[in-house]
Amino acid sequence: MVIQDEVWLLTLTGISVVALAFIYVIAQAGKSADSAQVQKRAHAIRRWWLLALVLLGVGVAYATLSPFPIANQRVQAPAAQIVNVIGRQWNWELSQSQVRAGTPVEFNVTSADVNHGFAIYGPGDRIVTQTQAMPGFSNRLLHTFTEPGKYRVMCLEYCGLAHHGMVTEFEVVAADKGAQP
Repeated sequence: MVIQDEVWLLTLTGISVVALAFIYVIAQAGKSADSAQVQKRAHAIRRWWLLALVLLGVGVAYATLSPFPIANQRVQAPAAQIVNVIGRQWNWELSQSQVRAGTPVEFNVTSADVNHGFAIYGPGDRIVTQTQAMPGFSNRLLHTFTEPGKYRVMCLEYCGLAHHGMVTEFEVVAADKGAQP
């Protein structure tokens, strides 16, 4: 099992234990010898609210984490285009300067020296996607470009004095034109 899955299961187990503790405390609080009908109703309402909040929390966690945006690093990607990226103080080295629009691109991102933030900005200067570039580790970033044009790669992690100049460009061409390395 991958460590990420283990952490996820451990977190869910911890949340369940806390929820059960709350339910136990609520159940024990209603067992006083002098409880009236109003107190029983209040405790019942609290229990339902707790149950609703727990279900809401589980639902929100599942809805936000099930479409997890990070590609599984241990599985072969379905990408038809592969771009190897190396971050160095203070430049990016891309194995291709062109990719095709409409076809998945796998960026294998690593660093030769320090941590860098690999960010791709679209033609409108909005961030399209990003990942971390770390020495000794390769992150796989999968993305399908839909719009042809010039895309910029910039560093999002302060990596030294010339960090601001760590910029390179590549081109996304229409699917029918094809890409050349």
